[in-house]
Amino acid sequence: MGATDLGIAGLVRHGLRHTALTWMADSGVQLHVLQRVTGHQDPAMTARYLHPDHRALTDAGARFGAWWSQSGHKKGPGEGDEDAEETA
Repeated sequence: MGATDLGIAGLVRHGLRHTALTWMADSGVQLHVLQRVTGHQDPAMTARYLHPDHRALTDAGARFGAWWSQSGHKKGPGEGDEDAEETA
């Protein structure tokens, strides 16, 4: 059975590959595992198949921001305030 046999206009098998890989990545499957699933030699090629939604990207940023604010990160030498020194 081909994708056209499903009766959905515009559906192509290759598009299903993009969708399946994106959903697998969204569920937490790591890139190196997806690379093995696809048989790609280069992880950059596998990454081209992934189309994360904006909500996933926003959520990732929020999780990082929460971690960063709780980590107690202190600025080390060369971090931040360089602009203040240049304008002084």
